[in-house]
Amino acid sequence: MKKIALQLPGGYNISGQGVHSLSTPASIINSLLPSIFIFAGIILFAMLIGGGFSIFVSAGNPEKIKKGQAMLVNALIGFFIIFAAYWIIQILEFSLGIQVL
Repeated sequence: MKKIALQLPGGYNISGQGVHSLSTPASIINSLLPSIFIFAGIILFAMLIGGGFSIFVSAGNPEKIKKGQAMLVNALIGFFIIFAAYWIIQILEFSLGIQVL
């Protein structure tokens, strides 16, 4: 009888068999990190588009311009957080000799 396993990116499976299994919290986090970075990038892109559109259609209304600017500032802060998180992971991989992503 064959076991059916949930396949995740990176060759991981839920069944606990094979080269990569999701038996520890670290392996679960390692398998989800690439997807989290992609999802965060999509949200960042949507916030940049939304903030720019808000400023574009504000028709000179100072409140709408401030809301659009706030959205753009928040998107840029989020970008720097994502960028820093990615590079911190890369530095840890190099310095500790482990593979996270």
